[in-house]
Amino acid sequence: MKQLSTPPRRRHLRGWTATAIVLGVISMAGTPTAESAEWKSGIPWQEPKTIDPGPPGGPPADAIVLFDGKDLSQFEGGQQWLIRDGCAVCQGGGITTKQAFGDCQLHVEWASPSEVKGSGQGRGNSGVYLMGRYEVQILDSYDNPTYFDGQCGSIYKQSPPLVNVCRKPGEWQTFDVIFEAPRFDDQGQLTQPATMTVLHNGLLIQNHFELLGSTAWHEPPKYHAHPPKLPLHLQNHGNPVRFRNIWIRELKQRVTPKTEEIAEEGEDE
Repeated sequence: MKQLSTPPRRRHLRGWTATAIVLGVISMAGTPTAESAEWKSGIPWQEPKTIDPGPPGGPPADAIVLFDGKDLSQFEGGQQWLIRDGCAVCQGGGITTKQAFGDCQLHVEWASPSEVKGSGQGRGNSGVYLMGRYEVQILDSYDNPTYFDGQCGSIYKQSPPLVNVCRKPGEWQTFDVIFEAPRFDDQGQLTQPATMTVLHNGLLIQNHFELLGSTAWHEPPKYHAHPPKLPLHLQNHGNPVRFRNIWIRELKQRVTPKTEEIAEEGEDE
């Protein structure tokens, strides 16, 4: 006798039942039940401080404004640079902040000369030196070949940028840098290398890179023990690079409550 196949309606019912079971499992997994409770870390974090972010591009309320288009009074040597149309133009040597900084968030806007002169390292060259010794390279790298760990956005002679996002000569560009200073012990030995994250024109070009030491032109990178805070330096390399809207935020490392503090917090609940 020929075996009859499962009626179509029953096949549909079986499929619907399986679907319902799957959906039910998903629903149960994503919805708290009477037997379950929300997981919490129990860490008694301090409430994050509320900061006015300011207009797009800053400066935010907690920033230290280093140049607002009016003067370079925050810098040593600032009197030798030209202030014109709200911009500071490189000339007569580099400038160094009067205030020292360690861990920080830095915003710098700059533009290479509109008139293209020179090539390679001789075209729109400048630099931002965190702590006066860890350089993010400024260079007109728009259709301007040079060695990769010396092009715009490189951590000089240590790390090429992930991508080249240089605008055309004369156009304004932005660097946003998150810098964590190196740590040294009482004997001057390195305990934690410096790290740097850089966004160029809003794109990530250095991703929490661990520096190998200072970024010298004439020698391999190496660390020399130094204070936890040092001034910021803007380089004059002989090219009339322009700067505007420079601000910096000092950063503090988050302190996680100790284990015993967490336990005490739980006992009080």
